[in-house]
Order: sequence, then C-alpha cells, then structure tokens
Amino acid sequence: MRTIVILAVFASVFVGHKAYAAQQCEKIRFGIVDWSDVKATTAVASELLEALGYDVDISSRSVSDTYDAMANGDIDVFLGNWMPSMAPVADPFINDQKVERLRPNLKGAKYTLAVPQYVYEAGVKNFSDIAKFQDKFDHNVYGIEKGNDGNQLILDMIDTNAFGLSPFSLIETSERIMLAQVKGRIRDQKWIVFLAWAPHPMNERFDIAYLDGGDDYFGPNQGGATVYTNTRAGFVDQCANVAKLLGNLEFSLAMEGQVMDMILNQFVPQDRAARHWMNQNPDRVETWLKGVTYRDGSTTDARAIAQSMKLTLSN
Repeated sequence: MRTIVILAVFASVFVGHKAYAAQQCEKIRFGIVDWSDVKATTAVASELLEALGYDVDISSRSVSDTYDAMANGDIDVFLGNWMPSMAPVADPFINDQKVERLRPNLKGAKYTLAVPQYVYEAGVKNFSDIAKFQDKFDHNVYGIEKGNDGNQLILDMIDTNAFGLSPFSLIETSERIMLAQVKGRIRDQKWIVFLAWAPHPMNERFDIAYLDGGDDYFGPNQGGATVYTNTRAGFVDQCANVAKLLGNLEFSLAMEGQVMDMILNQFVPQDRAARHWMNQNPDRVETWLKGVTYRDGSTTDARAIAQSMKLTLSN
C-alpha cells in the first residue's frame, strides 16, 4: 500500500512538472536586432512554431540589451550570435552560464569593412589603407545601429588609433539608412567605407570589395563568420520540443539571401517572405521538422505545414 502511495505521489509530481513545463513553453519569446538576416531567420522559426501551435513574441533590442534580456529570462531565443565579432558581448554571458550557445545555424558568413569596387581599385585593399585616404572618406566610417558589436570594434580601432583611424568618426545608423548611403555614394562615384556582411542582397546589388587586414578585430578570411543559435539558460530542458526544432534549424547563404531580398528589395513583410520561401521549399521544412511534434505532442506533417503557408506575395 505504501509503495502504491509513493508511486501515486511521484506520478502526480511528474505530471504536474510536465504540465508546468508545457505551460511555460506556450509562448516562445525571440529577440532580434535591426539586421535583415536575423529578421529573416527569426521569421522562419516563428512561422514554424506558430504552425505547431505555439504563441510567439518578437522584441527588437540592441545586441547588449538582447543578452541582458536572455540572462534575466525575458527572452528565450536569439538566432543572431555572429562569431567571432560578437564574442566580447556574448561570451561573458555564456561563460557565466546565463546564456547557452546551442549550434551553428549558418556557416560561411562574413562580416567586416568594405568599400565600393572602384575605391578598392584606387588603392584601399587593406584596413591599413583607409587612413591614407581619410579626406576622400570625409573622416567617416559607416556602421549600423547603436550597440552593434561591429560598431564597437570600429570604435575600439578609433580609440586606440589602430590602422591610424583616430581622425575618423563612426556614423551609427540603421542598416537601411547605411545602405542608402552606400547606394548614393556609388551612384555619384564618391568614397565610402562601411560595415558589410554576407549573406545580404547588398553583395549582388552593389559592386563592393571586402578589406583584408582586420583579422584581430573581425576574424580571419575577411571577417569569416559562423552564426549560432542562443537560448536563455534552462530553456532547452524546459522546452525540449522547441529545442529540437532549434537544433534542426540550419540555414544557407542562398536561402537567407532570397528571403532578405524579398524583405529589402520587394518590400515583403518578413513573416510573409518566410512563409513564401518555405512553401516553395517543402523538403527543407521536412528536414527542419524531423523529430518535432505539435505542441500538444501529436505527430507533425511537414508537407501539410509547408502547403498551409501558400500565399502570393502581393496579398
């Protein structure tokens, strides 16, 4: 009789724990920053989770605020941990076990300074060449939003006079405004040095060249980068089904470029761009959903989910 009571108590605790965990995972909270690639990948993950029966919340913050929010338990998932450039921001949280770095979701990326091709051909091929032409650059380097890790690397170079950059100022602005500056300068054949990265439609839209010599700041191979999925501490154990999906999510340069092109150049909302791409690529959706269930535990039908995302971009 005593054994039966103990087992009953254990079962009730176990069921209660599962119910609590399920309740905790009803809403998945994503953090994004003002980058088209992170918006694209987060839109893909969000649309999949909503199709699986989850509620999704997306909040936009700076990089540092995103990590603070994960550490405080206010954000569950961040798909934009660009390494190695983000190491000074991300690694302290990961080393303190407040944030977990799951797996790469994109390999073969890059992130460093670039110039228009005609500027490259005029002699700016290395970070050490920038200061030689400071007047042509109007003593400015164009970054993106405040708090960005790439901006901080540029500020560090300016503060320490690395590559003779102390006479320069960093222009911090949004990705869209920075790209508008690039477009205008190229149209007028003027000089500009700016943060650039791949995947991004800018690489097809503009004739640009990435600079050598920034290995100590942006990493080797012209800022060669890997992008990782991060979660708040404990999320993987609490939300195993979502964690399985996150573990399956691996993107490609081509895929991200296509979704970003819809967002930036065709002005398609990011959620619709993600849905359109997945509807056109059901095999990839099937791979991402392997071993993943609906939130209620029932078996998924990846093809049906992909088909349910059919829409026209003009709607």
